[in-house]
Amino acid sequence: MADITKAGTFTLGDRNVMRMGYGAMQLAGPGVFGPPEDREAAIAVLREAVAAGVNHIDTSDFYGPHITNQVIREALHPYADDLVIVTKVGAFRGKGGSWVPAQSPADLARGVHDNLRNLGVDVLDVVNLRVGSMHGPTEASIAERFAAVAELQQRGLMRHLGLSNVTAAQVAEAQRIAPVVCVQNHYNLVHRADDALIGMLAEQRIAYVPFYPLGGFDHIQSEALSGVARRAGASPMQVALAWLLARAPNVLLIPGTSRRAHLRENLAAAELVLSEDVVSELSHIAHDRRE
Repeated sequence: MADITKAGTFTLGDRNVMRMGYGAMQLAGPGVFGPPEDREAAIAVLREAVAAGVNHIDTSDFYGPHITNQVIREALHPYADDLVIVTKVGAFRGKGGSWVPAQSPADLARGVHDNLRNLGVDVLDVVNLRVGSMHGPTEASIAERFAAVAELQQRGLMRHLGLSNVTAAQVAEAQRIAPVVCVQNHYNLVHRADDALIGMLAEQRIAYVPFYPLGGFDHIQSEALSGVARRAGASPMQVALAWLLARAPNVLLIPGTSRRAHLRENLAAAELVLSEDVVSELSHIAHDRRE
């Protein structure tokens, strides 16, 4: 079994978590909608992740909807004291699995209560306010929405607050309302818009949680990554995850899968040590493509 302790830990809220975590999005059916094809396999993946030392799970009640959280509850409840479950509010699923914004105070409250009920807890560890669009962050004030979630925190429904799919300006706006413990955005070897934001958050000891570790690669970039992976004796995904771990100490990973073999492959990336030359080579993949 992979030794994920090699990737180290980082403080998320008030608890230290392994930097190699797990994203539960793929535990629902196709398109993150409906039940999983094999519920017992989904339960087994969760249990193996926790047995391997994972103590940071990312989820949302709009995965399924409701189903992913129900699977987490069936697999892991009562939860270990060191397990941190981070969830999101800000959307719901429409007919046919469409993704619909749900950003009013009533919608956000409903989302929090749905997470509480389906996870089977009285208090949520961390709730991310998911904003922006399916295509990325959009420049708009989030003050009213974040204040609504902060008011739910003041009522004791969650311990900590985070943000997802946001700009640096929106992070600063939220911080004027309440503390932020994590930011979850699209970031990887070739999608580098948040380079400065990661550094700013690291200085403040705030976690940065990238999603889509291989999202947005073109053919040439994928071939460059595959070449590095072949030399390293690893898979492209493992190399991409190892690069993210090397990127900054506040980066927490949440690769997802519904298969135990794939889970083991992802977790093994925590053991992959990249030389400075390889890190530099990988870091230039996006830059070289722009030339």
